Amino acid sequence: MNITEIKQELHNYLEVADNKKLKAIYTMVENEIRESGVEYSEEFKAELDKRYADYKSGKAKMVRPAEMKKRIQNILKLGKSK
Repeated sequence: MNITEIKQELHNYLEVADNKKLKAIYTMVENEIRESGVEYSEEFKAELDKRYADYKSGKAKMVRPAEMKKRIQNILKLGKSK
C-alpha cells in the first residue's frame, strides 16, 4: 500500500472511529501535531484578509473546482507540448 492509499484509509477511518479510539490516536501524535503547526506571516495573513474582503464585496471572481481542474489540465498540456 502506498502512502496516498494509507492517508486515504486513515482519513476514512477517522470519519467513523468512536471517540475512545480518536482520543487514543490523537494522544499518540499530539506533540507532533502541535510542533508541526504552520505559522503564517502578518503579510500573508493581510493578503488573505484582502482577498476575502474582495470576495465578499464581489470584487473578486471565484472559480468552481471543476473549472479550475480544467484550467490546470490545459496548462499542464501546454507545458508538455513544449
